[in-house]
Amino acid sequence: MNTEGCVWIQGAGELASGVAVRLVRSGYKVVLAETERPLAVRRRVSFSEAVYAGRSTVEDIGGELVEPHACRYRSGLVSVVVDAGGSLLERLGAGAVVDARMTKKAPDSLPTRGSPLIGLGPGFLCGRDADLIVETHREARLGEVISQGTAAPNTGVAGLVGGESSLRVLKAPAAGNFTALFEIGDLVDEGVVLGHVSGIPVVSGLTGRIRGLVHPSAELSAGTKVGDVDPRGAGIDPDLVSDKALAIGGGVLEALLRFKILPVE
Repeated sequence: MNTEGCVWIQGAGELASGVAVRLVRSGYKVVLAETERPLAVRRRVSFSEAVYAGRSTVEDIGGELVEPHACRYRSGLVSVVVDAGGSLLERLGAGAVVDARMTKKAPDSLPTRGSPLIGLGPGFLCGRDADLIVETHREARLGEVISQGTAAPNTGVAGLVGGESSLRVLKAPAAGNFTALFEIGDLVDEGVVLGHVSGIPVVSGLTGRIRGLVHPSAELSAGTKVGDVDPRGAGIDPDLVSDKALAIGGGVLEALLRFKILPVE
């Protein structure tokens, strides 16, 4: 199969989808591979939503869930496939592989068949786990392409948005599924119960706009992120790719050009 200008992205959450949007707009053909029950919170800007709904649109780019046997690279439209280990890479190949699983630890290897691999964020070591790494930490030259060493380590602390960090992040108080009482985009007040996990309330830590909520079919462990309330309130649009994801997408574009992997259109 001709893989010129074709990019395989392992993961289809918020950051992976921001990368995909920039690549498709630049003329690359993209396949995103996900798990059976994605945990993406910013679902309106995540192609992983196609796993649940069959289709997903991020800004002006459409994504479609495809069966493994029918998976292929297409122009102008993202293919989303359930393939947690990237096994289809053996058949499809890729001009380059982007590991966007964001596990923040040494990753399970993907069958890249010799294609260059670009890792996003911490957990990768250049020359061992990835050929190049794109920085994902807001305070460590976000979007920088790293050719030696590693990205900034995972701090375990949410990045600052609108002056807030941990208070904006909602986490599951127990294992189970999340039952939401509000929708993405709603304005909420501090102290409001946004939903429940196994009957235990999930309470907003601040006043703002709900930027993301995990899908109700996602299987959660205690401590899993289930939502995000943005303190900037009505001033933000949950349907827009974040500046962080756009910056990381720009880093991936630079990495592809360093490998001389050019778009087909």
